[in-house]
Amino acid sequence: MRILMLSIFSAHFVNWTQQLEESGHEIYWLDVLDSKVKIDKLDFVDQISGWRYRWDFPGRYTLKNKFPFINKLVNNINEKSYISKLEKEIERIKPEAIHCFVMFLTAVPIYQVIKKYRGIKWIYSAWGSDLYFHQDHSEFSAGIKQVLPLMDYLFVDCKRDELIAKKLGFKGEFLGVFPGGGGFEMPPLDQLPTIVEREIILIKGYQNELGNCIQVLKALELINKETRNFEIVIFGAEQSVFEYINNSGLLRKRIKVLAKIPYEEVENLMSKSLIYIGNSRSDGMPNTLLEAIVMGVFPIQSNPGGATAEIISHKKNGMLIEDPENEFEIAAHIKEVIENKEMMEKAVAYNNKNVRPTLERELVKKEVFEKYAFVEKQLN
Repeated sequence: MRILMLSIFSAHFVNWTQQLEESGHEIYWLDVLDSKVKIDKLDFVDQISGWRYRWDFPGRYTLKNKFPFINKLVNNINEKSYISKLEKEIERIKPEAIHCFVMFLTAVPIYQVIKKYRGIKWIYSAWGSDLYFHQDHSEFSAGIKQVLPLMDYLFVDCKRDELIAKKLGFKGEFLGVFPGGGGFEMPPLDQLPTIVEREIILIKGYQNELGNCIQVLKALELINKETRNFEIVIFGAEQSVFEYINNSGLLRKRIKVLAKIPYEEVENLMSKSLIYIGNSRSDGMPNTLLEAIVMGVFPIQSNPGGATAEIISHKKNGMLIEDPENEFEIAAHIKEVIENKEMMEKAVAYNNKNVRPTLERELVKKEVFEKYAFVEKQLN
C-alpha cells in the first residue's frame, strides 16, 4: 500500500513511522511545515521537504522574529501553498492512503482536498491536545468538525479522544489506542537502578498555554524542607521557568534546570529518577509519563479530561493531579509519596508487571502492522 504521511517534523512522528520500515508498504512523508531536514532513521521513506519557500534568503529568521508584520507580507509572495503542493504530490504518488498527524496543521487546511479525493483512504492520528484542547474553544474547532466526518480511520493515544472524535462527527473505523510514538525499547529491569539508589525528582518544564510547570515549582516552595534530601531536575524548561527559579530564593540554589535536551538524555535522567512530575492543562496520554513507567519511576501526572486515569489509578500505581492550577494539591501528592516508601514500591512493582509490558516496542509494532494491513484489505 502506498501511504502518504502528512506531519510536522517531531520525535513522535519519527518514532511512529520507524515502526513501518519492514511493513512492505511504500511510505512517503510531506513535511507540512518544511523543516528542511532529512531524517536518517527514516531513510526508507520518500521525504518531501525543501518545498515551502521560493527564496530562503539570509536573515529570514531574524525578520520572522523581530518584524512579524513585514515577514507576513514577504511570505505572501515567498511562501508556496501547502494545498497546491499536496495536490501535486497526490497526482505524482497516487497514494492509496493518506495519514494525517496534528489535525489543525495537516487536515483542517485541506478540507477541500479531502472532499475531492474520496477514493483515497484517509487516516487520522489524534495526538496530545489535538482534539481535547481544540474541540470547543479554538479557532480550529469549526474546521475539525468539518474534517472529522471525512476521515475513514482513527488512531488515538487515549480512549478519551475516541469519544471526543465521535462526538465531533467521526463516523469511520476506530483502529485503537496506541502511544503517540509507538512502543518503547525496554532496558532489562535488573539493569535499572533500584528505588533506594534513586534520588532525583524529575519535572517536565513546559510552561505555556498547555504546560503548567510553574505550579509544580510553587508546590515545591511549599514543601522545601520535606524535599531537601532530593535532587530536583527540570528538563524542557521554557524561559519563564528559568525566570521563576532565578527569582525564587528557595529554589534558585537547589534546582538543576535544563532546556530542551535529546531523548537519550531524558531517558538517562529517567533511569536515575525516583519521582516524575508532569503537569498540563491539556494533553492526551503523555509520552513522558509512559517513558517514566518504562524506566521504573513513580509518576505524578495531571489528568486532563480523564486521559491519564486510563493508565494510572490514584495511589495504586501513581498519583493524579486533578487541578493543574492547585499548587497545594500538587505539594500534598509529592509529600505523601516521599513519606510513603511502601506505596511507592508497590506502585512501581505494579507498573513493571502490568503496564510496562504493554508498551514494549515490538508488541506495539506488531499491532500497528495489523491495523495498516486492515486498511489495505479494504482498498477498492
